[in-house]
Amino acid sequence: MSLRTREDGHFVSDDRKRIDRDRVYGWLSREAYWSLGLPRAVFERALEGSMCFGVYAPDGAQRGFARVLGDRATYGYLADVFVDAAFRGRGLSRFMLDAIFAHPELQGFRRWHLATRDAHGLYRDYGFTALAEPARVMERADPDIYRRRAATEN
Repeated sequence: MSLRTREDGHFVSDDRKRIDRDRVYGWLSREAYWSLGLPRAVFERALEGSMCFGVYAPDGAQRGFARVLGDRATYGYLADVFVDAAFRGRGLSRFMLDAIFAHPELQGFRRWHLATRDAHGLYRDYGFTALAEPARVMERADPDIYRRRAATEN
């Protein structure tokens, strides 16, 4: 079932059975700056613990992916938003985000979070801002964990 369909036939779905896991894993583990070297088992576990969305061509080929973590009541974390490089600049990210933020199970949240290095303008259009009180937000980050684990496994 699609959540939203564009005039050109592209559609967004939250049906995890549609996800081209090999393709999405390739994007995230080899192209996305935030998850380079992502182990396949970690990727699979992340999908199972998330609400997943895909944007698809009219023929069903996957063009993009995103996932939402949270309790579906008060909080959501938007993660792994990705559109295939060959299809960027066609509005597919916005199309997918429109569907995500309109999803009935993701309404009325007290707070949304995300992290981005280079898409601030896109997310501002959806109401995201810099932290109002950054001193209240803490993190425990290990950005090189996948590369470090890979080096010790070889």
